[in-house]
Amino acid sequence: MDTIEKIKQQIEENPILLYMKGSPKLPNCGFSAQATQALMSCGEQFAYVDILQNPDIRAELPKYADWPTFPQLWVEGELVGGCDIIMEMAQQGELQTLIKESAAKRADESSAE
Repeated sequence: MDTIEKIKQQIEENPILLYMKGSPKLPNCGFSAQATQALMSCGEQFAYVDILQNPDIRAELPKYADWPTFPQLWVEGELVGGCDIIMEMAQQGELQTLIKESAAKRADESSAE
């Protein structure tokens, strides 16, 4: 599987996915730390990929996403944006709504199976 296919699979399999530097418990940059805090405050589980451990993804994702920086938040297969957008959405209450809707959608799908 090439890197772009791996990225597509990660985005498809994880309804809420954060590409970041480090991990939610040990972020390796301030922007990743802020994004993680905003996501954790929504109270729903999310997946993450540490791009420092995945240099191939770190190199290819900006081209695939047409977004040059990290972190990158993907929800339901759509790029939401980076740290500035995540923080702005969190302050306006939009991030919580988006994350809760995604989590509720997953709960509905899993109960329907």
